[in-house]
Amino acid sequence: MSVIAENIKYLRKQKGLTQEQFAQEVGIKRSVVGAYEEARAEPRLQTLISIASVLNVVADDLISKDLTSGTDGQPRQKVKILSITVDKEDNENVELIPQKAAAGYLNGYSDPEYLSELPRFHLPMLPKNATYRAFEISGDSMLPIPSGSIVIGKYLDGFDDIKNGKTYVLLTEKEGVVYKRVFNYISEKGCLYLVSDNKSYSAYEIAAKDVLEIWEAKAYISIEFPDPESKNELSLDKIAGMVMDLQNEVKDIKKNIK
Repeated sequence: MSVIAENIKYLRKQKGLTQEQFAQEVGIKRSVVGAYEEARAEPRLQTLISIASVLNVVADDLISKDLTSGTDGQPRQKVKILSITVDKEDNENVELIPQKAAAGYLNGYSDPEYLSELPRFHLPMLPKNATYRAFEISGDSMLPIPSGSIVIGKYLDGFDDIKNGKTYVLLTEKEGVVYKRVFNYISEKGCLYLVSDNKSYSAYEIAAKDVLEIWEAKAYISIEFPDPESKNELSLDKIAGMVMDLQNEVKDIKKNIK
């Protein structure tokens, strides 16, 4: 069987699509998909581009490389060109994905025109040898970082760059944008393990094939300051008590000096 036939069949199944579903996404008949996968026919250029887009791979790789496995026998990671915007000086912008735009980002993340309509800014403190994007998070699953905070992420090319226990913003097919502490089990189980800092939320797994983008959290912006209790297990009452004790100690020292 030809390389392209094997690739189409393998990658379609990795996305969990039937031949009928895949045909609908590409805009062709189911019988044509069967012909491609059985190497009875090969797609024309425009159809090939559509297939590559649905499968989230480069068209050249689809026809020339074996994408069914890597050198170590593990599925190859998806490779894509990241869309960006730049300013007049050709410096990359940091695009902001507000909560209300998160759903739209799932559909437009690779569309330069969509990205150009998002709010964007620059932060001089960020190293210039990387691409960054900002995401407004919602909910209390990652307290003490409160809902409404802006998490700035550095783009990662693949799963190998994930450091277990660090926080990441993930763009996923089923859940959209999520911000979690991540543990990498791709080589063992083909999935990532996502953990919330708020222990009221249960950890869960997400399949590697559902991850579209990975952004390593590098900074965050918030109009709220975290309560010390959440980090050091000190309530405001305890802090006030410590201050009172210190004041009393100072008074005692002054009495002894006299």
